[in-house]
Amino acid sequence: MQGVLTGFAVIAVVIGVGYLLGRGGYLGDQGREVLTKLAFHVASPALLFTTCAQADLSVVFSSRLLVTALSTVAVAGVFIAVGAVRRWGTGRITIGALCSGYVNSGNLGIPIAVYVLGDASLVAPVLLFQLIVVAPIGLTILDLAGTERSGSPWSRLLTPLRNPIAVGSLTGVAVAALGLHVPAPVMDPLTLIGNMSVPAVLMAFGISLRGSAMPFRGPDRAPVLLAVALKAAGQPTVAWALAAGVFGLRGAQLLDVVVTSALPTAQNMYTYASAYRVGERLARDVVLVSTVVAVPVLVLIATVLG
Repeated sequence: MQGVLTGFAVIAVVIGVGYLLGRGGYLGDQGREVLTKLAFHVASPALLFTTCAQADLSVVFSSRLLVTALSTVAVAGVFIAVGAVRRWGTGRITIGALCSGYVNSGNLGIPIAVYVLGDASLVAPVLLFQLIVVAPIGLTILDLAGTERSGSPWSRLLTPLRNPIAVGSLTGVAVAALGLHVPAPVMDPLTLIGNMSVPAVLMAFGISLRGSAMPFRGPDRAPVLLAVALKAAGQPTVAWALAAGVFGLRGAQLLDVVVTSALPTAQNMYTYASAYRVGERLARDVVLVSTVVAVPVLVLIATVLG
């Protein structure tokens, strides 16, 4: 209980600071856009590089990560199928699918892993899977969706290499896989720059809430409802069914995968939507509502399985 509330309290305070900055106009009319560009093009790639470069890639191969991967694919697939039938468009469908299964494993997952699961490293496999696999694929689709059809096949093939988030993640993975040591004069500045990522994302999100309409209104009502339902109920349910019924996980291992799957949508989904100028309201509303709903969901899971 304490871990859940502590993790959410930290996020709420930083988002609140962003809201006050926006309400007071302290960063000007372009404050949110500047923070978003800072996070997307500079701070987040630096954070992802330093995280992946120092990661133990062996944690990727485990039954618990397989449960997370399958549950992510399942809920994203449902959103994609519904979005295709309803003709929501490639960009909005991609953002909605990411919001349905991309959990807040960093700034919220780590404190919850510490206070609820007792080990911060338990969130590492999910974090790596999202950084190495989910984010590059999703952002590549967004890039291709905005590329003119006349673009050459070669330019489309190189699309991931033009995306700063994908470049940061994949470069870090290459460093870790090759066992390279990045010297301190290089790593330390990147670490310092990367430390700006999370507060920049959260404050940009807070600024976006100023004067915004209440969730579940307007043309994004249906995709928001679907994404929140998949994130808050669908993904943890699928994870529990797979973990207990297929992989035979019990006790702490079962609690681990269900709790991480029940984490709310990561705030950087709004950063991605803003960077590509597609599905911004969809991402903002799903992040906000899923974060609020996740509190009772996580408390319930910790009570029943803990």
